[in-house]
Amino acid sequence: MAVKKNETRKRLLLCINATLQKKAKDIVVLNIKDISSFADYMLICSGSSERQVQAISGAIQEYLKNAGIRPLGVEGEENAQWVLLDYDDIVISVFLERIRSFYDIENLWDAPKMHITESKTEIRRLNKAMS
Repeated sequence: MAVKKNETRKRLLLCINATLQKKAKDIVVLNIKDISSFADYMLICSGSSERQVQAISGAIQEYLKNAGIRPLGVEGEENAQWVLLDYDDIVISVFLERIRSFYDIENLWDAPKMHITESKTEIRRLNKAMS
């Protein structure tokens, strides 16, 4: 179990760092493992244009592909309003800013949150709320 937990956290860090490289906005990680049966973490971020949403989604997929990890599913890449990436225990939503505010999905969950500082270019560890 500890191996899976460490692998999940390593993949989550790859996802977060990919979003930082593409200048994603309002990056939030939710720890949903105690309240969800479909994932351990949810990563939510925004792009200011369809092109940026696609670039963020592409960067996440590329970072994980380089680590030998493929998504179980990808939805919404064509119109780039809300791209959903399913990596089994990590689900990523990359939103166009105005679409994200409409759905407000991070506030549907009463879960521990980690806000990522957008000015960073990389993070190396998760905070205690993500344990």
